Formats: sequence, structure tokens, C-alpha cells
Amino acid sequence: MRRVVIVGASLAAVHAIDGLRENGFQGDIALVGAESHLPYDRPPLSKEALQHGPDMTGLPLRTPEWYVERGVDLHLGCRARALDVATRVVTLQHGESLAYDGLLIATGSRPRTLGPPDQVGPVHVLRTVDDCVALHERLLPGHHLVVIGGGFIGLEVAATAREMGLDVSVVEVAPVPLTRVLGDEVGQWFKTYQESRGVKLLCGSIIDGIEPSPGGSKVILRDGTALSADLVVAGVGAVPATDWLEGSGLKLSDGVVCDQSLRASAPGVVAAGDVTRWYNSLFDEEMRVEQWSNAVEQGRHAATTLLGGDESYVSVPYFWSDQFDAKMRFVGRANAAEQVHIERTGESSMVALFGRDGMIRGALCVNAPRQLALYRRAILDGTPWRDVVSA
Repeated sequence: MRRVVIVGASLAAVHAIDGLRENGFQGDIALVGAESHLPYDRPPLSKEALQHGPDMTGLPLRTPEWYVERGVDLHLGCRARALDVATRVVTLQHGESLAYDGLLIATGSRPRTLGPPDQVGPVHVLRTVDDCVALHERLLPGHHLVVIGGGFIGLEVAATAREMGLDVSVVEVAPVPLTRVLGDEVGQWFKTYQESRGVKLLCGSIIDGIEPSPGGSKVILRDGTALSADLVVAGVGAVPATDWLEGSGLKLSDGVVCDQSLRASAPGVVAAGDVTRWYNSLFDEEMRVEQWSNAVEQGRHAATTLLGGDESYVSVPYFWSDQFDAKMRFVGRANAAEQVHIERTGESSMVALFGRDGMIRGALCVNAPRQLALYRRAILDGTPWRDVVSA
């Protein structure tokens, strides 16, 4: 293999480069990124970077010299437009073509939008550092922020804005936030917690429209409620960035479909990070995971697979969310849980366990770091649900 092309200047891409070089690959590496910035860390964008303004000396994952030392040919500020798996060529937006022997797709995900701006009014999203800059400049004390969507990003933005002195309302269609991810009981804990810090949650609410108004927007709910907002942020989830792969011949289904080793459905192509859907044998489940640690691990694993490795990628998903003084950590999976056990709950702490098929499958620990490793081990070991709960 003489040349590897990596599409997506992401966390997964940086670790794939490390994986390639550490495993002895001496050929050319080209990195294609839609943004003009070097790959940077995204979790701070909804927290400290949003509150204080992004620090572009601290956000980049690696220095410019790091890419030079590893011989990486950078193509930044340039989107991939198409892929031809038969000729092994990636076409970029300005017409340039990059031939490859091995291709690693690490394009991540993009935020869902509410609709065209001329139909829904001015609405911010938060995915890139440029989004963060634009939003930070408008988060002024005393202003009213309306967040649409009570998922993790929405609740993190709400918490950050509240700490900055804004009035904050969160509009969520479900009866409680996070119910689709963690269930009603856990979602109710987060609702109570956010409200105790001054965030107003309007759950079970459907948006009928967003209209421009002097100095901001008016958010109209189906029940007739009209919220005057200085600014509106949509946090309604993300979708894998696979538009450029339509018609390529790769199998796509809510992401790039890969086997257990992260190989895609064409020779010489692998994927890593948010864009990847693969079979995780530990959970007997095909999954796509939008999580920081998963991107790190998959980037390295996909690089090894590209160089001829055949080991399955098996992992216990892990993610975190910081809201006010609540440090939430989650391991495993909570989807399709048949049992939910609230082991401990308090004003600012909680431990919840999720079981399926007679085994523990997931654990949520809020301000309870010591128990996280214990439950991760139990998930890896396939510990029976009854043993975990009784203990």
C-alpha cells in the first residue's frame, strides 16, 4: 500500500494517522477536511469554549509540526464531493482528484436542522468552532435563550448559558428530557436538576414555527404559547455525514456499514468515528456511536485493519456530559433496556443501572466516579443482572 487518503479532519482521523505510522506504514497520507482548521477537540464547544470563547491555541488536537513530522498532506477547507470505489478515487469539491490504495472515512456527523432559514427564522446550531464563536458572541447576560431539544447538547448549552447570566428556556417534545436515551425516571432527574438551577423546561411541547422579530425571534408552540427569544439554538440531534457517498456503491444505513473489523463494503475502505455503523459482538448489536472515546479507539483500529489486521473491534461505549456541577458519566448501552434500577439518587448525584437479556448492559453515574469502573467491568464480564442489583 503506497497511499492512504483520510476523509474527515476529525479526532478519529488524528488517531488513525498515529495508528498508521506506529504500525510501520511509510507511504503517503492525505487528510481531507471540510473546515479550514486543523482537527480540534469538540466537547469543549458546548461548555468552557462556549462560555469563555474558543481558544484556538488549546483546541487543536495536534500542532502543525505534528502533521509535518508524520508527512501528512493536508487538504483543509475542501470538502470531499464523491467517491468512486472502482477506480479508488476521491473527488474534492473544486474538482481535484485523490487516488488511494487505502481509504479511511472519518467524516463524523452533522447537526440536524429545523428547516430552511427562510422558513424557521434565525436558528443557531453548535457543531464547529465557527458555530461556537458565533453563538458565544450573542450570549449576553439578561438575554433570553431558547434551546430547542432537550438532549445532551441542548442541556449542556442551557447550563452554560444560565451560568453566563441568561434566562434559558428548553423546548422538548418528549414528556421529560433524555427519555429516548435513558428513560423517563432518569430524564425526570435531569429535568428537576436543570430547573433547580433556573432553567425553564417546556416538555411535551411541539414547535409550530419560529418567526423573526425585532431584536430576535418568536418561537410559537402548538398550544399557542409564544416565546420571545433574543436567540434560538437547535440541539435536535445529528446525522452521519455521508451525503458525499451517495452513489458510490458503499453500503449506507444511518452511517457507513462496516463489518466487525471496521471494513466497509468496498475493498480498501474502512471507517471510524461517528460515521461508522458496525457490529459490536459484546452487545450482539449493530450500532453507531457518537462518542469521543469511540472515535479515538476506532481511528486506531481502522488503521490497523487497513494495514491487513482482522481483529474485531469490541468496546463498551463511554460518554460524559457536564451540566452545572453535575458530572455525568455513562458506560454501555441503555437502549431497549428491559430493567432500570435506580441505585442511588440525590439532589446532585445519581446512579442508574440498565439491564437486558438478564445481564447488566449500561450504567449512569452522576457525581459518582468510583462506581463507573465497577460497572464497566461488570458489563465486560457479562455479569448477570440479578447479581449486580443484589450486590
